[in-house]
Amino acid sequence: MQKLQAGFTLIELMIVVAILGILSAVAIPVYQGNVGKTQMYRVVGELGNYRTAYEASLHSSAPITNDTLGYIPSELTTGDFSTQIAVVNADGTGHIEVTMGGKVRAGLSGVIVRFERSSIGLWNCIIDPSQASSWSDSYAPDNCTVI
Repeated sequence: MQKLQAGFTLIELMIVVAILGILSAVAIPVYQGNVGKTQMYRVVGELGNYRTAYEASLHSSAPITNDTLGYIPSELTTGDFSTQIAVVNADGTGHIEVTMGGKVRAGLSGVIVRFERSSIGLWNCIIDPSQASSWSDSYAPDNCTVI
C-alpha cells in the first residue's frame, strides 16, 4: 500500500509568502493615504462648524473668542483653549485657523487649515502644507485651496 503525502511543499509556502508580501507592499501605502485624507477632512469639517458662531457673534457685535465660538480643541490639532483661533478685522474680514498636530498622522503635522472670510461674508477654505513633511494634494478636500 502506498503512503499518501499530506501538507504543503516548501515552494508552495514560499509562493504564498511572496504573494502576501506583494499585497502588503501595495495595501499599506494606500491605507496610510486614506488615513491622511480622513484626518484632513475631519479637521476641515470641525473648523468649518465654527463659521456659524463666528457669523452670529459678528452680527451681534459680540467679541469673537473661543468661548463665543464654542471651540473645543481637537485631538488632531495643536490648539488649546488659551490660543484664540479666530481673527476679525474692522472691515468684517477675518479668519478661523488651526494647525494640525496632536494625534494626526506624522506627515501632516504642521499643516495650517484656515477659513478666510471676505468683507461680504463669503468663506474660503485655505490649506497651507508648507510645514508638513509628506503632503499630498490628494489629502485636500475639493472645496479647499492649497497654497
